[in-house]
Formats: sequence, structure tokens, C-alpha cells
Amino acid sequence: MPNESPRSSAPQGPPVEPPPSVWTFGDPRDFDPFDDLVAIGADLAPGTLLAAYRRGLFPMPSGTPGDPTYWFCPVNRGVLPLDGLVVSRSLRRATRDFEIRVDTAFEEVVDACADPGREAGWIDEDIKGAYLRLHELGWAHSVEAWQGDRLAGGLYGVAIGGLFAGESMFHRVRDASKVALVGLVGLLRDEYADDRLLDVQWRTPHLASLGVVEITRAAYLRRLSMALTAPWPAVLRV
Repeated sequence: MPNESPRSSAPQGPPVEPPPSVWTFGDPRDFDPFDDLVAIGADLAPGTLLAAYRRGLFPMPSGTPGDPTYWFCPVNRGVLPLDGLVVSRSLRRATRDFEIRVDTAFEEVVDACADPGREAGWIDEDIKGAYLRLHELGWAHSVEAWQGDRLAGGLYGVAIGGLFAGESMFHRVRDASKVALVGLVGLLRDEYADDRLLDVQWRTPHLASLGVVEITRAAYLRRLSMALTAPWPAVLRV
């Protein structure tokens, strides 16, 4: 298995609460029950992003430069139960080949996830800048799989209390992103694991093979309310 005490360069102390957003997303119970897209516009300031995640939303570019940001709260949300991660025999073997680190190369992870050569790439410069600002404030984190001095793969997301909202993952070496996910689950499976929520936005066939399930929007919002009151993992508050 990956190193159980990963090297960490997480920001010291608790995350810094930014100024509140000037935007409001409304009551999630009033969102269209048949549409994942629930809002258009606003900005990507740290306060806006945190307000969105706390309401169950996340941003994505529209795909057309200059268009306003799209905000989603999926009708069927992909989540990974912390006791439901599927680790195949080959993946278990692969974990021995990597060292897990946290926040030692956040910008490089985001850059790799944003590689324009990736199929269905969606991360633009505005998104990259927004999450770098969140990272500087202590809210966004990367979990990385290393082989020696080479970053082999990883993922990044937003941690608010017991919520980890995964944004994207990448690999340069086979299974490296999966190993990073194994490492993340290991970090979240502490004494507060029952209250934590690992959000992956949508359940894709690839994520389903790793144990991701779908829950309704209403169920997600109930789980989110509980997760936000839990402390964030100790490795992110060293």
C-alpha cells in the first residue's frame, strides 16, 4: 500500500476564510430536479467557490471563450464510499511502486490535469488560477504519486471540513492516478470517516470500476450538511 504517513507541504494551520461572495446560488432544494446545470455566471473568487461547494455546486467552463461560468449540482451525484474503494490485485501491487505526497506539487498537478492534449480536457486558465488561489488559502489540495523525483500522477480537489470534492486526476505512469486515489482514501479513513464525503461529481464507467456509486441530489445534500461539520484530515492541518 502507499506510504501511510505521506510527505506533506500543506499550508500551515487552518485554511484562511476569504471575503464572502457577492453572489448567491439560492436554495438547492429549489434547483430544477431534472437538470444538472443549475446556475450560469458569477465569478471564481475564493469566497464564491467556497460558497458554491458548501451548497453542493461546482464550476466548469462553458467551453466557449468569454462565456460565463457554468455551475453544476448533478441530479445523480458520483461519490466514493470510503469503505467501498475497489482495489484490484494489480492495483494493490502497483501501490508498492509509488510514494504518496500531499501538496508538494499542487501547481504541477493542476497543469498536468489541464494539459490541452488530454481528451475532453476542460480546465482553462481561469479555472487554474482560481484553484491556485484556493490552494494558497489552504482549501485546495493535491495528492500525488511519486517515483523518486518524478511526479507520476495525482489528483486535486477542495477540502472543506469532512468534504473532499475531487476535481481532476492524471497519470504519466500506468495506475499512478489510481494509486493517488488509494492514498486519498487512506487519508480520509480516520476516526471521522463516517462523517466524511468524497465527491467525484459524476459516476463514469472508469470511476464505477473503482467503487464510485450514484446518490440522489437530495441524499448528497444531506451527506454534505453532515460532512461540512467534520474536521479536515490531520495531514492537511500539520
